[in-house]
Amino acid sequence: MKSNSELRIAIIGGGIAGASTAVALKAKGIRADVYEQAPAFVEVGAGIGVRPPSVHAINKWGLKEDLEKVSVESRYMEIIAGDDQLLIRETFPVLTDDKSEAYTRLIHRADLLDTLVAHIPADQLHLNHRLTEVIDHGDYVEVKFENGKTIEADIVVAADGIHSPIRGQVLGQHKPVYSGYLAHRALIPYEDALGMHSEENVLRIYVDGDNSFYLLPIDHRRQVSVDITVPGEFALRPELTKEQIMDSMKGFGPTLQKIVEKIKLEDIVSRPLSDLEPIDKWSTSTVTLIGDAAHAMLHNQGQGANMAIQDADVLAEAIAEAVAGTVTPAEALKNYEEQRKPITRLYQNLSRLFPTDQAKTAFPEKEHFENAN
Repeated sequence: MKSNSELRIAIIGGGIAGASTAVALKAKGIRADVYEQAPAFVEVGAGIGVRPPSVHAINKWGLKEDLEKVSVESRYMEIIAGDDQLLIRETFPVLTDDKSEAYTRLIHRADLLDTLVAHIPADQLHLNHRLTEVIDHGDYVEVKFENGKTIEADIVVAADGIHSPIRGQVLGQHKPVYSGYLAHRALIPYEDALGMHSEENVLRIYVDGDNSFYLLPIDHRRQVSVDITVPGEFALRPELTKEQIMDSMKGFGPTLQKIVEKIKLEDIVSRPLSDLEPIDKWSTSTVTLIGDAAHAMLHNQGQGANMAIQDADVLAEAIAEAVAGTVTPAEALKNYEEQRKPITRLYQNLSRLFPTDQAKTAFPEKEHFENAN
């Protein structure tokens, strides 16, 4: 069995899943090299909530103060009808053994990624490495990149997203499933939210039929993350006019319409919302999937990034056992996969529940956790 310094670990993908894995392994004294296809570590998307199990993992890795600097605690979420009638104001569910931990920490995805990457040694970060081929030899893996570089690793962690080339080459094709919805996202300053954001750091979701409008305050930035989720035809990079986006806002109150009207079209990022059906096999004896590559889910329960962080924590624990000689690397990857599959499958299913004005709870997950605690 290889020692810490001898075990070669390559993480393909430098998003939240990949960076979390590198930081979690570093906390165990284990080196992992991160290979990112882009020329910089950049995270796009919206504001998110980091839930207590993820906070515990990040704190364990030594990032507690860094996380708190760029996030804020939120205790409530609201669901509001398009005409501004408050339907639900609800505390976050308890997901740990501590019943006081009914909260989330609101943060922008980019700030979370920056926090993680800052804790990875520079010589372990490799930009401009677009994977072209991965060859699983059974006891080691050969990885080839577009820039001509080839590496060998004892363990490859595929953190390369919903369209994972590694998943396709090693474990077979699993095509993303389009939800039928598009998300239009933007960041706006507090003043442009026209008083509709919450000074209590409450995530607000306005609903009008199949359309929903998210306002998530990011206090340390003095910004609000706006998300307009509406049915639409699939396109990898949807190109909508401002008039088309405004048309989806007709059922919402005049203030919300004014908020969207003020946003420049070039500041809106539009994406199709897709996920994966649960995958039966995540790992070989040398390759494993993590984050969206393993279990991409929709944004409705806000658990995609959380599942990636928690994946990383469990995977690091499993690999540490392999390094210690308690299990083989193949057994470590199997143990990780078996531990993570039940919770990620639950959230994959729950994430397909879109918010509606008929909902009895803002958190369908509550019945699965609070009754068990």
